[in-house]
Amino acid sequence: MRIVKFLLLLVALVALTPYVIAPFYRAGHPVSTLMAWRSLRGAPMQREWIDLAAMSPSLPRAVVAAEDAHFCKHHGIDWGALREAIDDAQEDGTAFRGASTITQQVAKNLFLWQGRDFVRKALEFPLALWIDLVLPKARILEIYLNIAELGPQGQFGVEAASAYAFGKSAANLSPREAALLASILPNPVKRSAKTPGPGVRRLAGTYVARSQASSLLTCWRDTR
Repeated sequence: MRIVKFLLLLVALVALTPYVIAPFYRAGHPVSTLMAWRSLRGAPMQREWIDLAAMSPSLPRAVVAAEDAHFCKHHGIDWGALREAIDDAQEDGTAFRGASTITQQVAKNLFLWQGRDFVRKALEFPLALWIDLVLPKARILEIYLNIAELGPQGQFGVEAASAYAFGKSAANLSPREAALLASILPNPVKRSAKTPGPGVRRLAGTYVARSQASSLLTCWRDTR
């Protein structure tokens, strides 16, 4: 019985740890669990932090337009997009996919593991709500842009990805280049911003248009 109690206490402590740590991520240069795992294995891993204010303004606009158009409206979970994804899965009989917000991806990348299993999703939802509560929108977006995997050779974050794909800093990206980086999410191994195929080029064109639309909210400029 003592062993069971100890194990339950250990599980509870592990589950609560992200909630304790998350408020401290208002500053610093956090790394993702995948980045840490790559480093421990000795696998290639590149990341150079760049502040959101130093990035090309086109970059956060393109990524929000591509990944989470309601980023400025929701509180960690886009319930409308989630209901649509569930309805679509039920209609066509496929597995439930998509609808993850940028905040959910930050929760997953910082504290959880890759994959689509139910346990991870169950942990991810309340954690995303907590992160949205304790961190400003600008900081959430800044962390995401610095920990997302964006290259085929272990490039994490937009600065390393920009250097690999375009030979320049993320501070100097054009709207088209920013949209190309956004277009390779979430699969930078099969998609390339450096040598984009027709599909990636089409997506980039769409994201350029979306990112330049006056209806796109840019709350990250005002919530540092």
